[in-house]
Amino acid sequence: MNTKKDEAINLHKMLKGKIEIHNKVSIENIFDEENGTLGLIYTPGVAYVATAIKDNKELAYDYTSKWNNVAIICDGTRVLGLGNIGPEGALPVMEGKSVLFKILGGINAFPLCIATKEKEEIIRFVKEIEPVFGAINIEDIESPKVFDIIKRLQNEISIPVFHDDQHGTAVITLAALINSLTLLNKKIDSIKVAISGAGSAGYGIFKILKKAGCKDIIVIDSKGAIYEGREDIAGQDNGDAVGGVGRGAKSGGGDDISTKSSNSSNNTTSKYEISRNSNPRNLRGNLADVIKGADVFIGVSGRAGLLTAEMVNSMNQDAIIFALSNPDPEILPPDALNAGARIAATGRSDFPNQINNAVVFPSVLRALLDTRAKGLDEDMLVAASYAIASLVERPHLKEDYIIPKINDPRILSTVVKTLKEAIKSSQNSKIGKKRIRCGRG
Repeated sequence: MNTKKDEAINLHKMLKGKIEIHNKVSIENIFDEENGTLGLIYTPGVAYVATAIKDNKELAYDYTSKWNNVAIICDGTRVLGLGNIGPEGALPVMEGKSVLFKILGGINAFPLCIATKEKEEIIRFVKEIEPVFGAINIEDIESPKVFDIIKRLQNEISIPVFHDDQHGTAVITLAALINSLTLLNKKIDSIKVAISGAGSAGYGIFKILKKAGCKDIIVIDSKGAIYEGREDIAGQDNGDAVGGVGRGAKSGGGDDISTKSSNSSNNTTSKYEISRNSNPRNLRGNLADVIKGADVFIGVSGRAGLLTAEMVNSMNQDAIIFALSNPDPEILPPDALNAGARIAATGRSDFPNQINNAVVFPSVLRALLDTRAKGLDEDMLVAASYAIASLVERPHLKEDYIIPKINDPRILSTVVKTLKEAIKSSQNSKIGKKRIRCGRG
């Protein structure tokens, strides 16, 4: 009997790649000398189009596939569940992501797994390919390096930059939490949340929970709870490590709990922000110490078995456990439930309540491409979370169904509509503020 490993390898060997390019031009009579389209799509007719774009670069969105193209940028250093496996090893993963982009969002996503790990070279590469794409999706690049890459690109290119590990995981996690709290009759501003892991996903989840109104968040890394004044991260007030999604402004899990470099400006800057805006009681100690009395555990540590039954038992009644590290979560759902948790979720498809950022990225990128927005701020990401949460209607909400399925046909239209409205509202607000400033001047 074939194993899952055999089936996967055999399928990929048969397909020889999961994506390919199809033309949109009918091949019927294309080479006909009188009525064929060859002279329009290529020389000489295409010269008129090329000249028009030369005079107005924005026309590339109207005359080419730029409007619907997304580049998936990956250096293979932090591939989900596999770690640093290189660009070739990352390619089949990114091809799978491209398939989801197409099926769930109608987007042309190109897996660009590049043979460099150097931050400056990655930034330069993205800047040089910008003319072809309408948006950039950063995927599976190790932290803390990825923080600076995102920040730089947001400031230096004119198209939005979406980080799936950070932004996508945050949105779907908040959506699942919204419904869990509704089910348990708890309020987000009165709960205690412990986040294990301070990498890309942990940082993104902290940011969105804070914006959504959560007042008591504790983030734990390999050295224990992050608190204001912790010696290894104190005095790093250099601004946010990364803002929203785009200029000026995973998956579920897989962020290493370790502090890769305690003197890295990228990592300590994000942790300094966390220290200044979390842990209101300035708790110290390891996970077992600070999780006592918590209502919610969110694991994006990359460490299987990190959360014990004893720790779950020390939490508040009706505890919520999101063990999102893949493929092996911080605790298995049956163990969490047996220890007293009321709701348990993972990033895996073989357990109920799969918190998967594939629910998020196709619709978010669809909205960005359709509006040609330069980015999304935290308020927009929160709005996306509420839109996704709303798809599980109250009569159907239960402990093992807190989040819509990845293939729910309502996700795309609901999230895109919500984000388009939020983007339009934000743009109008900025125009209004600009007019006020100009009037005062």
